[in-house]
Amino acid sequence: MLKTLLVHIPSERSPGPVIDCAVSLTASLGAHLDAIAIGYEAVGTAGLVADGGAALVAMEFEYDRALERAEAAIAVCEAEATRANIAHASRILSAGPAEAAKTMGVIARLYDLTIVLQPDYSRPGFDDRVPQEVLFDSGGPMLMVPYIHKGPLNARNIGIAWDGSRLAARALRDAMPFLTEAATVTVIAVNENRDVAVDAGLAELAVQLTRRGIHIRIERLEADGPNIHDAILSTAADNDIGLLVMGGYGHSRLKERVLGGVTKGVFESMTVPTLMSH
Repeated sequence: MLKTLLVHIPSERSPGPVIDCAVSLTASLGAHLDAIAIGYEAVGTAGLVADGGAALVAMEFEYDRALERAEAAIAVCEAEATRANIAHASRILSAGPAEAAKTMGVIARLYDLTIVLQPDYSRPGFDDRVPQEVLFDSGGPMLMVPYIHKGPLNARNIGIAWDGSRLAARALRDAMPFLTEAATVTVIAVNENRDVAVDAGLAELAVQLTRRGIHIRIERLEADGPNIHDAILSTAADNDIGLLVMGGYGHSRLKERVLGGVTKGVFESMTVPTLMSH
């Protein structure tokens, strides 16, 4: 049961898509929504001026600008939440990019679901750091909304990207409140004979979901590594899927988290709201 939701409201670009999904989902669940906007402080401001007094003035100016951006973003969310008559609260953080993203990952640990906006890699910004931190550090599910999305979340038709892995199973469990209410559930299996774990295969998955009253249809696909995410997203579009469920993969490199290939591809190319778990 999803009763406490968290949404990150971007302060660098339009928050409309993520606000629409967060507010509509909260209303449909009768849940509580907490919204956080981050005003990003400038990094290395002191290095841009000669004396300490000027540096302090510049840093204070950037702090004020950060708060203004965050306040403007959160005001949009508050107006929509009030219009929808949902239980909600909001707060504003002002911090450097790395610290802010890590803080969001920690805060998200206490919520049933965290909602974020897809990064826009054609227009890089500090907000782009938040989804990856939430995915890897929150310990809970993340709903990522495409920046091209319009309107409320529609989870009537759900797709599950299934490979029998631990992460896919985690995402499946986290998505159960959506799956039990869906009209159709499509399982997308890519390279079934090669990549899907035998003891957690499609036949076993169908049995377990049927016991929960969830009847599935199966789409079997073949694709090589670089094209797997495209195959999944194409199948989602062909089946009018409004919510995709998948594990979020990554690995450590030089003390930093790096997105796995398919996960990175979905981060970059997604066209449908996607629930990910790590």
